[in-house]
Amino acid sequence: MSAKFAIIFLSLALTCALHSGETVIDPAKAGPDFAVQGEYAGELTKDGAKVKMGAQVIALGKSKFHAVLLTGGLPGDGWEKPKKEEADGQTQDDATTFTHANWIAKIKDSVMTVTTPAGQELGSLKHVIRESPTSGMKPPDGALVLFDGSNVDQWQKGARISDDKEKLLVEGPTTVKKFGNCTLHVEFRLPFKPEARGQERGNSGVYMQSRYETQVLDSFGLPGLNNDAGGIYEVSAPLVNMCYPPLSWQTYDIDYTAATYENGKKAKNAIITVRHNGVVVQQDTPIPHATRASPMQEGPDAAPLYLQSHGNPVRFRNVWIVEK
Repeated sequence: MSAKFAIIFLSLALTCALHSGETVIDPAKAGPDFAVQGEYAGELTKDGAKVKMGAQVIALGKSKFHAVLLTGGLPGDGWEKPKKEEADGQTQDDATTFTHANWIAKIKDSVMTVTTPAGQELGSLKHVIRESPTSGMKPPDGALVLFDGSNVDQWQKGARISDDKEKLLVEGPTTVKKFGNCTLHVEFRLPFKPEARGQERGNSGVYMQSRYETQVLDSFGLPGLNNDAGGIYEVSAPLVNMCYPPLSWQTYDIDYTAATYENGKKAKNAIITVRHNGVVVQQDTPIPHATRASPMQEGPDAAPLYLQSHGNPVRFRNVWIVEK
């Protein structure tokens, strides 16, 4: 690395660090903004009728927030694109208020009360904490348990268990064994980084065969692009953004078919189906090339599973795989 490039790299790293703010991995230490952010569900009056609604409130740091109001319910529970309205808000005097042209929402004591700008109450939404239907799923007969909290024997040298009572798998490990066609179950938890933005916010990735990345990122409340959670990085956006708020346990259930080769040339792309928190977000998606940051390039041979380290304390648990 040249001295000039080293200076540029250090400058960028410092800039990212300055804009990332605090990083919290323990919900008990996350502070008041963490209590406000999250998902809300209930009914509101729209055009004279009660309508199921959901809201996602994103913490932006320093008592500032962004709210996404979803007609029909939360993602995976009634909401249909593109029925949503968004507004910014801030906490003052123990209440967090969002102002939209059509409504005003106020959060206090875990309840979001919504009124018209004139003050007519439209209803309220209560704070909810969803759990993936596949969280804690037990491995079936024939599965290879890659991590159950007891050891890192299935991972290459350098794999680590968190130094706390939870005993979680720390981001960055690569399996000893190599895999081809398989089904993978993995549970992950994103850090709370309210002042971070974009790819600095809880970044990691699940790399099938160390080649193809299903993005892991705090994309809670965002549109859901191909570099967001549930996306095949730079290839395919998720069908729906199922990312839960940070510090919630989330699941990926991945069905993977490796690329096939004939006479040394790729004959068919790898195919992947991904369920994020129990909802299909990728359905038989072809992956035309290896991910830009992949540890391995494409090829016909089996290859390890890799859980990316990208400068963020992402934790994993209950990881198992079934070879096909």
